[in-house]
Amino acid sequence: MLPTRLDLATLAAAYRQGLKPSTLFAHLHALARADEHLAWISLLPEGELLARARALDEQDPASLPLYGVPFAIKDNIDLAGLPTTAGCPDFAYAPAADAKVVARLIAAGAIPLGKTNLDQFATGLNGTRSPYGACRNAINPAYISGGSSSGSAVVVAAGQVSFSLGTDTAGSGRVPAAFNNLVGLKPTCGLLSSSGLVPACRSIDTISIFTLSAADAAAVFAVARGFDEADAYSRPAETHGRRFPAGEPFRFGVPRPEQLAFFGDPHNPALFEAAVARLAALGGTPVVLDFSPFLDTARLLYGGPWVAERYHAIKDFIERQPDSVFPVTREITLGGARASAVEAFDAQYRLKALKRRCDAVWQDVDLILTPTAGHHPTIAAVEADPIRINTELGYYTNFMNLLDYSAVAVPAAIRADGLPFGITLFAPAHQDIPLLELSARWQADTRLSPGATGQVLPDVPFIPEPAASGMVRVAVCGAHLSGLPLNWQLTQRGARLIGAVRSAPEYRFYALAGGPPLRPGMVRVAEGGGSVDMEVWELPARHFGSFVAGIPAPLGIGKVKLEDGSQVCGFICESGGLAGAEDITPLGSWRTWLARHA
Repeated sequence: MLPTRLDLATLAAAYRQGLKPSTLFAHLHALARADEHLAWISLLPEGELLARARALDEQDPASLPLYGVPFAIKDNIDLAGLPTTAGCPDFAYAPAADAKVVARLIAAGAIPLGKTNLDQFATGLNGTRSPYGACRNAINPAYISGGSSSGSAVVVAAGQVSFSLGTDTAGSGRVPAAFNNLVGLKPTCGLLSSSGLVPACRSIDTISIFTLSAADAAAVFAVARGFDEADAYSRPAETHGRRFPAGEPFRFGVPRPEQLAFFGDPHNPALFEAAVARLAALGGTPVVLDFSPFLDTARLLYGGPWVAERYHAIKDFIERQPDSVFPVTREITLGGARASAVEAFDAQYRLKALKRRCDAVWQDVDLILTPTAGHHPTIAAVEADPIRINTELGYYTNFMNLLDYSAVAVPAAIRADGLPFGITLFAPAHQDIPLLELSARWQADTRLSPGATGQVLPDVPFIPEPAASGMVRVAVCGAHLSGLPLNWQLTQRGARLIGAVRSAPEYRFYALAGGPPLRPGMVRVAEGGGSVDMEVWELPARHFGSFVAGIPAPLGIGKVKLEDGSQVCGFICESGGLAGAEDITPLGSWRTWLARHA
């Protein structure tokens, strides 16, 4: 029995119940050949595809993390055996090997069906700039699919593959996700190897991932990423910091109302307002931000010398065969030939200053929420006014890679006209997993059917990968409490307040002799103890050592038992340091004692 949808959980269950990969892939190849959406450029020959599938037929489905999972590849990423066209037939070449990311996925058991349509040379956010035809939206073919990773999004939404690879320089991994009702992961730049990728802007490109769910995106991301010595822009993953589990509060930024742009769309303003309320209901506190430095950064991408990178990527080809390049793409790309070195440095200086301003918001919020796109135009509208509308589509996306942020686009609502509306959650680099965790909670709350499937996904718990977050939680009870004299020792190390707690009723609490600053001490006792008001703070593990080194005797860091029975690192006191101390256990609060002492 063929599965009714291709999310990883449903597909894995079908394989456990006896489905053979060869049966599934014979069916999927027939679906892809029909291609009503102009989403595919080339497919693996049926014989080769089925040979790959049959090689898995007799293997245990549990033996590979992506056993028999069908996927698609944007046709600016190499797959040995099929030409790489980058959306330009005259540019096509036959790659000798799979792109590094593709090879990782195949080794994990995934099987590629073929290569997908795109805005030529990944230049565009709309999906219409292709000699293979304007890719049609999976929900309503009169509307754009989004680009440049148009075909990659459409084939996932149409139920032809479980996931796909796109790329993202200016929003190409997010806008198509929003327009086709999908999750689109734009990873931290450098975490997915670009070996075997035809670059658009090499310094800020990243391969992206389209899936039906955030849990699926996390599973694919875990396999696909890894440091690549051959890629000069590759970098190892760093610890990701905080998470967003249910029950833990967080703060999220939203642009000022006057800085939101919907370009005359009648549906999306109210839907975004509802999205803000929904994220607040999931435990978030909205914080209104000045979005102007982000918008100023976005203008640099096409208004500055980064267009020269697009020209550099295909310089020899476009100078030799300019008529082979799609007219709008040719106009944009040749404009990059005029940038001077002085202009390039001016733009780098400007970007550095803007990033300083943008990064300052992370002192106040954990992530930022925006629409993924302000409006959803028709194919006819884009063809009539291609430059202006494409610029509008990048309003919330063009700054992301210039600022080195991570982002996830996720479905938010279905509009009254039947089209999807999507939002984007973004945060600093290496926050990919926490953003996917919050996106999974979002999807569980909205209960939307993804893509064009018409079916709600099964309840699959999001299980964060076991890699350490790189953060340490510390319970404080005295001078390090928020607003008190030593709290700066936490905040200057990037610590954030998790919340107020109480210790288990197993401590004697003392105001120690000496000072300033005045300090308390907690001593655990077998009987006669009380509870103490505390705060839990979280700071990067790389700063934990210097924090502990600055703590004077008789205080130190040990394990403190909290009222709920859990244990966390916290301040403890040696009993030998209690000479001259005042027992304030009945008060159970350092702030209360300070108020009385004053």
